[in-house]
Amino acid sequence: MALCPAVRLPPPGTTPTRITLHEMHNRFSLTTLTFMKSIIEQNITKIVNKASVLGRLEQLTWAVLSANTTTAMALVFLQMASRASAATFSFSTGAPDGKIATLSTPASPGKVQTETADDFVVTQSVVISQATFTGLIPSGVPLSSISQVEIEMYHVFPLDTAFPLSGNVPTRTNSPADVEIDSATRDSVDGSLAFSATIVSSSFTASNSVVHGINKHPNERTNGEGAVTGEEVSITVQFNPPVSLPADHYFFRPEVLLTTGEFLWLSAPRPIVAPGTPFMGDLQSWIRNDALAPDWLRIGTDITGQGPFNAAFSLSGETDADGDGVPDSVDLCSDTLADAIVDANGCSIDQLAPCSGPASGGVWKNHGQYVSAVAQAAEAFVAEGLITAEQADEIVAHAAQSNCGTNK
Repeated sequence: MALCPAVRLPPPGTTPTRITLHEMHNRFSLTTLTFMKSIIEQNITKIVNKASVLGRLEQLTWAVLSANTTTAMALVFLQMASRASAATFSFSTGAPDGKIATLSTPASPGKVQTETADDFVVTQSVVISQATFTGLIPSGVPLSSISQVEIEMYHVFPLDTAFPLSGNVPTRTNSPADVEIDSATRDSVDGSLAFSATIVSSSFTASNSVVHGINKHPNERTNGEGAVTGEEVSITVQFNPPVSLPADHYFFRPEVLLTTGEFLWLSAPRPIVAPGTPFMGDLQSWIRNDALAPDWLRIGTDITGQGPFNAAFSLSGETDADGDGVPDSVDLCSDTLADAIVDANGCSIDQLAPCSGPASGGVWKNHGQYVSAVAQAAEAFVAEGLITAEQADEIVAHAAQSNCGTNK
């Protein structure tokens, strides 16, 4: 008695045609597919170490079917499960107070980079999708003169800082770190942020300014460079991808490049008042240029002897309970382990194919079913550019060597 219908093989030396799951269902009976699946599942551990995960999944059609079915069921189950309670995140220092305007611009021909930074806190992991900040551009200069916007985030000193210190500033206590957080940097040049600008007022005056008077100790006190008037503009940026930050204290630093003139970031009330977001430990704004870097000076305490100041900006986003970079409102796997690689749904391979059994419930029928589910999830991660084919091979090999699905 035949165990299964005859399967027509391709002529020697030819490449088998890859068929879709839909076509496969049309060509084979359910009985045939079940038989093929059970035979290969019993021998999956022999296959795992002989070919790449992508090659295996292309050559063994049953594995694609089995794993796709398992993972699809897992995603359906996860979509039905309760997500973490999503909450919005927002922070604001409030509207400009007209006390000071400070340069914050990238380097350009004939000009050095100058950075102004002010602090904020997050009390739990968040994903920040948008920021807005307010400053001055020269009167009569069109908004189209804004050619570049870059945003950086810094830890608070002494993190990300080299020692010993230079002694070129009075203090580094409560300053931004030496270097930015790479993963939180966004720039319109590389497309990781998009920006738009609006004119808030055609004429706004700040009582003082710091543009060029940024000097090393002991010559840091310049008292500022006097009042400045210009167009008040609000610049809103959208981060792509959003910026993921764990709970901590940070500095926010925007830079704006103009084709004509310079952008000066406006100060905001300190302490912060409603409708801003007051918080304990609010630090003052700091500034540096390339001649002073990596050190920073306090704009109020060190340079002008006034203030201290905040700077006018706001942030918005959403909470991220497990800190995987996926907002809680769309995270199907709300308890991802720290540092795990996740897909757009916030799920890791371990969550799509748990050792304990399918995410849809129950237990694995056998070890082979578990390994095939891991292999399919790994293939999807490779296709999305989340892991390499070599990493996928290692993951599948580890799954094959495990006891998952063996009922031991």
